[in-house]
Amino acid sequence: MRSEKWAAALLLLQLCGFSCGSCGKVLVWPTEYSHWMNIKTILDELAQRGHEVTVLTSTASILVDPTKASLLNFEVYPVSFTKEDVVNTFDKWIKEWAYEMPRHSPWEYAKKMQDIFFDYSKVVKQLCESVVLNRKLMKTLKEARYDVVVSDAIGPCAELIAEVLGIPIVYTLRFTIGNTYEKYCGGLPSPPSYVPVVLTELTDKMTFMERVKNMLFFLYYDFWFQNFDVKDWDQFYSDVLGRPTTLCETMGKAEMWLIRTYWDFEFPRPYLPNFEFVGGLHCKPAKPLPEEMEKFVQSSGEHGIVVFSLGSMVKNLTEEKGNLIAAALAQIPQKVLWRYEGKKPDTLGPNTRTYDWIPQNDLLGHPKTKAFITHGGANGVYEAIYHGVPMIGVPLFADQPHNIAHMKAKGAAVDVDFHKMTTADMLNALKTVINNPSYKENAMRLSRIHHDQPVKPLDRSVFWIEFVMRHKGAKHLRPAAHDLTWYQYHSLDVIGFLLACVATIVFIAIKCCLFCCGKLGRKGKKQKKA
Repeated sequence: MRSEKWAAALLLLQLCGFSCGSCGKVLVWPTEYSHWMNIKTILDELAQRGHEVTVLTSTASILVDPTKASLLNFEVYPVSFTKEDVVNTFDKWIKEWAYEMPRHSPWEYAKKMQDIFFDYSKVVKQLCESVVLNRKLMKTLKEARYDVVVSDAIGPCAELIAEVLGIPIVYTLRFTIGNTYEKYCGGLPSPPSYVPVVLTELTDKMTFMERVKNMLFFLYYDFWFQNFDVKDWDQFYSDVLGRPTTLCETMGKAEMWLIRTYWDFEFPRPYLPNFEFVGGLHCKPAKPLPEEMEKFVQSSGEHGIVVFSLGSMVKNLTEEKGNLIAAALAQIPQKVLWRYEGKKPDTLGPNTRTYDWIPQNDLLGHPKTKAFITHGGANGVYEAIYHGVPMIGVPLFADQPHNIAHMKAKGAAVDVDFHKMTTADMLNALKTVINNPSYKENAMRLSRIHHDQPVKPLDRSVFWIEFVMRHKGAKHLRPAAHDLTWYQYHSLDVIGFLLACVATIVFIAIKCCLFCCGKLGRKGKKQKKA
């Protein structure tokens, strides 16, 4: 009997990460698609450790399903639009960004991307208003006495909720466009001389003209963010809090920023004590494949298999694209497992099978996998890194070209231009990655770096959330940069003062010289007259 009590006590200690009887209450502001999949990994782990996790979700959420059995709790709030409206909006944005915008000039591309993000901002703001202006809901949240808010920073509002409730906030994110939130709100140093701006597809080794390009993007996102920031969010936050404030000032109060990349992916760069890089937190060892799929994989013999997926957001390809890709796949000796919805391409070879869904992580972890054809989504890229699989990148939109550019620079991938590719392009890319051993070697090197960490990314993520709950924040990690103006941060006032001092000294010195020269001149004239 006593041993059973001890076992129960030990189990309780294990479930509750930071101390027995101190399991916390976590409030979550989620986002959709891959962002939800990532944050859910953290939430499930928190719940398994005994924390009470409540997800704020709207009636129009795409992936968050309150009816599904889970350790998570859900607080559902009503909105004026439906799930179908949100899905259609996202589909419209993806179609524009992936298929139409690449045909535009750089200026038109930038303008269209800005329009998409302004539209996205309006949708998120409607969700935010549905929560913070709902007095009954906010009263319920206050009475619940949560210990921390966890949120993906790509969707503003969580910091406002945290401010109203008077509790700390922890962000988890991949990145924001141009690193604007991290840089301006989080204070993350981003020298444009060697830190490439997100979406430029540059590396940390830039030529002079590439540094010019990086600086132009740096300045563009500065200007874009200020417009995005000032238009609606600042006024909204000020109205809700009853005092002048800004979105960035409120976000700057975040205790921790959990960035979903790591040094296996990132180029070396400066960061801050309250920034933790936790890329690959969702990755895990491969599980056995379904019996029918395993038979097909084993039938590949010594040639092995190729895994192909363009992610969950791209539903299908045009008939032309599907046929030219299928024709390339038909010419390789490997068996191919292709996640593909819609009408099967006419050129599909006997070595290729299409599936509405594939266990991507389990396939990438299979010993027969030789290559991964991917759109370059961060989740898939990290699963490939985790298992040491080289990649053929076919990026479409958002961070995908950026992710593939990183993998190319590290020698673990080649890329194919989705809009210009031919069957020969895809076939050559496949042969290069499969037959050139350097790609596999580099992928394995990145995998070893990823696995060689003292603490796993998921455990580090949970630790810092629990740390914030334990200590009611992490103010000792917050840099003083948040208390400085932009000109103080760059020491422009100090530089101006020193220049003024130098100018004053030079001015006085010149005046003294002129005075002395004038006096000597007058003295010389007097001596001549004498």
